[in-house]
Amino acid sequence: MHSALFLIEFGAIILGLGLLGRVAGRLKFSPIPLYLLAGLAFGTGGLLPMGASEEFVAIGAEIGVILLLLMLGLEYTASDLVSNLKTQYPAGLVDFGLNAVPGAVAALLMGWGPVAAVVLAGVTWISSSGVIAKVMGDLGRVGNRETPVILSILVLEDLAMAVYLPIITALLAGVSLAAGSATLAIALGVAGAVLFVAVRYGRHISRFVSSDDPEKLLLVVLGLTLLVAGIAQQLQVSAAVGAFLVGIALSGEVAEGTHTLLSPLRDLFAAVFFVFFGLHTDPASIPPVLLPALALALVTAGTKIATGYWAARRAGIGVKGRWRAGGTLVARGEFSIVIAGLAVTAGIEPALGPLATAYVLILVVIGPLTARYTEPAAAWFAARRTAPRPVLASVPSQPGAPADTPDPAQDPAGRP
Repeated sequence: MHSALFLIEFGAIILGLGLLGRVAGRLKFSPIPLYLLAGLAFGTGGLLPMGASEEFVAIGAEIGVILLLLMLGLEYTASDLVSNLKTQYPAGLVDFGLNAVPGAVAALLMGWGPVAAVVLAGVTWISSSGVIAKVMGDLGRVGNRETPVILSILVLEDLAMAVYLPIITALLAGVSLAAGSATLAIALGVAGAVLFVAVRYGRHISRFVSSDDPEKLLLVVLGLTLLVAGIAQQLQVSAAVGAFLVGIALSGEVAEGTHTLLSPLRDLFAAVFFVFFGLHTDPASIPPVLLPALALALVTAGTKIATGYWAARRAGIGVKGRWRAGGTLVARGEFSIVIAGLAVTAGIEPALGPLATAYVLILVVIGPLTARYTEPAAAWFAARRTAPRPVLASVPSQPGAPADTPDPAQDPAGRP
């Protein structure tokens, strides 16, 4: 009976996602907000909660994020990654300053204390690699000139998580400085080792993975990606970082073949990820924190747009590409929820969890909109500012009078 109920629930989810995707396609709109709202409607506290398929959906959501980052990594070589990181690290510093500080200030203003301030800083700082990867694919922007800038910022954020997550875990647990330092050293060592292997031995990995049989290629690449992602997460490094670096390590025909084979799986599990996010949000917890979450979302949406614009301008991208880069970075998602979840589990501040959830829901819905409409909106405002003002028709002058002399009969100010 449980198996039958699971099949019914999961089948209904997949069918619903397909129908929502069709609606979004006809409207030429990203389906992500519709997926999230569907999860919100049928999740905890929703209209019709689903329980039988919850565990499988959770695993599918995790696989979805991993596949999204793997497919992003396949678009670039290891040399591209190293070059972008070397040139874009100032953008990472600007990103941290503009987007982490508002979260920390908001927590302190609400009287939550320094530890909660560090947590909320992380929530507002990190963009959603999963959402942004999906949006760029939906909008056909993976090959755009500004895309390497966007990816560099996302990778810098994901790599920064290798440092941030051990620190925040130690702060929440109240462990000693020595224990926290050991955790941090392990995380940095693992991230550095994976990056070194990807850069130095990427060709050998591609040769090992390569196969003329699509079935064998699919199994080897998928298995390798999940294995590396799992090991990375076990060692306090983001699974997303591990998956991205596997994609970076693969190149040439292997990367092209893998992209073709995994695209349908990525789309399926990515949709499941966004539904899962909505399923685990209780709608009743949102209204009490909606106003502060909305204010924080608006402020940090602006700071993310400024970050992307500045980074793209520094890279020599045109004005349109700068606005597209800024608008694409707005969405927050999986990392923000993970960070807030650590704080909720530790019992730091009861209102932190609902605030973070409302904040992420707002920006994960607004994010696809800003990605699409920031550049057209900026162009419209620029056109309005530069449009010539209408010139008043000149009054004909009397015979013999200078051309620029007003007619006293028509100009009251010219009366004697």
